[in-house]
Amino acid sequence: MSSSAPDRRLRADRARQAADVIRQQVVQRAYPDGVLPDERFLAAEFSASRNTIREALDLLREEGLIERVPGVGTVVVTEKYPHGLGRLMGLAETLHEHGEVTNDVRAAGPIKPPSSVARRLGLADGEPVVYVERLRRLGGLPLSLDLTYLPVDVGTPLLGEDLRNRDIFSLIEQTSGRRLGTAEVALEAVNADLHSAAVLEVPRGAALLVVERLSRFADGRPVDLEFIRMRGDRLTMRAECRRTP
Repeated sequence: MSSSAPDRRLRADRARQAADVIRQQVVQRAYPDGVLPDERFLAAEFSASRNTIREALDLLREEGLIERVPGVGTVVVTEKYPHGLGRLMGLAETLHEHGEVTNDVRAAGPIKPPSSVARRLGLADGEPVVYVERLRRLGGLPLSLDLTYLPVDVGTPLLGEDLRNRDIFSLIEQTSGRRLGTAEVALEAVNADLHSAAVLEVPRGAALLVVERLSRFADGRPVDLEFIRMRGDRLTMRAECRRTP
């Protein structure tokens, strides 16, 4: 007897399956009024029992995505914003349709970087860089904590620019007169440490997405190394991938 047959799966497995699809619908704003269909409709939609649907909704409620409102139903209480991986864009460029992105500039100036950072930027060991640390907000809500390392000739002109309201990508291109070309991106999930949790206004241990991104000019020169902690409850990473031979 196969325990993996759909009709024999544990209710918890089916609840997770339903929760994943409903979460995607919420992110895609499939419920324009912010109210989910009732349990009877969802049970029919997923060919599941109402108890299974209740467990699925409980999972999303624990994530802080939805809440049960008496007299109204189950409503979306937390908006998640899509952040594309397919194009080299700054946060303000990506989220311009959702509101104004502003930045709390926590640090900006020259430092001596770790050797590993210097190597990633193609610099000699001990060569200084410009370091910029910003807390990025959308409509006042903290979204990400960005730590950026730049070669001195690229970063110094940025120190006199509007780091509070502009993406670093657009400032680099404006001040250098050169276009950015490509980036190497690594993405992993971590739990928020005490400091990151306080800055991003999330509970300690909350899910964060950590993005490491090394951006280059069109000629291949590395010019921007970033370590970005993003709130997992507010941002969804999306990309279009193609299968090639």
